[in-house]
Amino acid sequence: MARRPQIVLVDELAHTNAPGSRHPKRYQDVLEILEAGINVYTTLNIQHVDSRVDAVGRITGIRVAETVPDSVIDRADEIQLIDLTPEKLRERLHEGKVYLGDKAATAANNFFREENLTALREISLRLTAERVGQTLRGVMESKQIAGPWKTNECPLVAVGPSPFSEKLIRWTRRVAAALDTPWVAVYVESPRPLSDEEKTRLSKNLSLARQLGAEIVLTSGEDVAGALLQAAREHNATQIIIGKTATSGWQRFFQGGSLVDQLIQRSGDIDIYVVRAEKSPSATRPRIGSETVKSWLQELWIGSLAVAGVTLACWLALGLIGYWAVALIYLSLVVFLATRFHRLTILWTATASALLWDFMFIPPRFTFRIGQLPDLLMLLLFYIIALVMGQLTYKLRLQEQAERKHDQRTQALFRIAQSAVESTTLDDGLRRTLQEIETLLQAPAAVMLANEGGQLEQKFSNADWTLNEKEIGVATWAYLNNRPAGRFTDSLPDSQNFYLPLHTTKTKFGVLVLRLAERKSLALEERELAEAIADQAAVMVERYRLIQQAGRAQLVEESERLYKVILDSVSHELKTPLAVITAAAENLKQRQVSEKDPAGQLTEEIQGAVIRLRRAIENLLGMSRIESGRLKLELNWCEVAELLQAAREQVAEVLSHHKVRGSLSPELPLVKLDFGLMVHAFSNLLTNAALYSPEDSEIRLSAHMDGQTLIVRISDEGPGLPEGDPNRVFEKFYRGPNAKPGGSGLGLAIVKALVAAHGGEITAENNPDRGATFTVRLPVTVTPLDAETPLI
Repeated sequence: MARRPQIVLVDELAHTNAPGSRHPKRYQDVLEILEAGINVYTTLNIQHVDSRVDAVGRITGIRVAETVPDSVIDRADEIQLIDLTPEKLRERLHEGKVYLGDKAATAANNFFREENLTALREISLRLTAERVGQTLRGVMESKQIAGPWKTNECPLVAVGPSPFSEKLIRWTRRVAAALDTPWVAVYVESPRPLSDEEKTRLSKNLSLARQLGAEIVLTSGEDVAGALLQAAREHNATQIIIGKTATSGWQRFFQGGSLVDQLIQRSGDIDIYVVRAEKSPSATRPRIGSETVKSWLQELWIGSLAVAGVTLACWLALGLIGYWAVALIYLSLVVFLATRFHRLTILWTATASALLWDFMFIPPRFTFRIGQLPDLLMLLLFYIIALVMGQLTYKLRLQEQAERKHDQRTQALFRIAQSAVESTTLDDGLRRTLQEIETLLQAPAAVMLANEGGQLEQKFSNADWTLNEKEIGVATWAYLNNRPAGRFTDSLPDSQNFYLPLHTTKTKFGVLVLRLAERKSLALEERELAEAIADQAAVMVERYRLIQQAGRAQLVEESERLYKVILDSVSHELKTPLAVITAAAENLKQRQVSEKDPAGQLTEEIQGAVIRLRRAIENLLGMSRIESGRLKLELNWCEVAELLQAAREQVAEVLSHHKVRGSLSPELPLVKLDFGLMVHAFSNLLTNAALYSPEDSEIRLSAHMDGQTLIVRISDEGPGLPEGDPNRVFEKFYRGPNAKPGGSGLGLAIVKALVAAHGGEITAENNPDRGATFTVRLPVTVTPLDAETPLI
């Protein structure tokens, strides 16, 4: 990358890099090379395409571990298929051109079987055909060719912590690629808490969907079917793809059917696709950890003790309350436990309460036989109501916890936004932001901002820790590439910290650092929260810097205004005494003082100084008029020859020691210009040519038409323009190294402004031999008059 070649050849795009490399995968290296503006030619086998891994596994019986996301392949400008027949490929294998030694024989009997190669060849052809179809649609769209190829389909896949979601994601990616349409991956967060294993798998599934090009949507709700349908309507999805779920009979009864049944019943005009799992449903269920089992056993023990205590109390007070009141006490116990424990504990408590009430309180007691029908109905109703109320209370508790968690995150983001408004300094705002993120994520945080030289500096940290050289390198990579890096990412994952770039749509400012060395995982919601806080911090930095820029701009504006006022005032104040000096010098000259007399020489010097001072004042007034916005063009028909002659006469004294030669085209028409302003512009150019060329040298003046453009050139025989950028001479107050004393450096700046006001341009260049040439190009309105114009 430091050499910046035009093309880089990279073999085996799906290769895994050595441990400790910048990226775990080679395709990530290729992406970074592309971001640096370098073209890449690379190779890839069909079995390594991520969306085709499942199909390859079914055909060959081999699970391919090294894959490349389809989003990387979509970035390719061109795909060339190297198509070989199975016979030819097996022949190359036997010749040792694929594997050497025993590996070739093993491959020939396994992966390189003829039936496998034929199927893989078909997958390659299909993938290439899809890409050609996409290219054709792009060409038709760019050339506005109508056709029946356009589609409005949008598939949506339901993603969860199940291992089967990985297959669903790849299946949806293939559907979206065939339809050439964007797709959406949705995860519905239910109140049920996830285990660490489920959180890790969910994060992996969503990362896979993001790599394959899906738009990730996170939502929450107890009604999963309703949340999926709502997400589909919000994103205009026409298809919902979901895996076949295993639902028991009692779940169907209490939940109104399986998730698939609910979607089909409520989908309306949205198509539902159900994809079967390769494994049995039981194989995809998450394993229950030992800590979870221990917690459940503890809850069951506490629930049993509570039921036993209530039973004992009711037995002692049976004569006072009656056996029907015992049911209400048991029901209250079930509802109370539902606000604290898992639903399994609630089920056990409700069942135990019903059995104990029947056995110990309903006549005949100490037997499960019920003598009267009202008691039997009461027992059944008690059990059903206890289960329903317990489950509803449990769901309300989970929903309340989820709402509290969501509200906590929302309040944190609100406080960060509020701190950006209330904080008087950037330091205070960022420190408050770090406090919020450390409270929410329970991890030390720091902010690194780039200085004027583009180097990151650790500015803010509430903890006493600094980054070593290696970690600063990771932070710099995240800042320069504008991508997350470090722990729990695909870029420099060996780092101890997690780095998020602070950037807006226009500018990047630095990185947010989270110290996660002791964390085993970073949950998806935590990463989303960290990214949201990083975005808020970036907006905060941008806001304060814009405020600083606005303050500096206001100061500059006030300085410019004061400068224009003073300039305008001084220029006008100088005009009156200048007129008096001019009149006095003329009176002295009219007395016919001899030129040999020292008084006569002084008169000549006074007149020369007056001319220079008048020119300087006119330039100052002209620049003040231009910058004030009061310059208005008065366009009139004029002859080019008359225009240039007037400019010559205005500076005749300056040109008196030079030879001016004119060469005007005889076919110059009348043009529409502001005569006075252009006389001023050309007189400044002639003055500049005279001042920067020796006496008795030649100044050449030419004019001709090029279509609707008037081109005027003024050349001199002076030392020429300074090396480097010759157009610097048009900057305000710029004076060349050979400039004579007394000038203001505004003459050529005024010329450029006046030419630009007419919609033209002026350029300067050195002549091949000596001197410089100034070329003015003016787009003008001309008359059809075609008369000969004499030379100047």
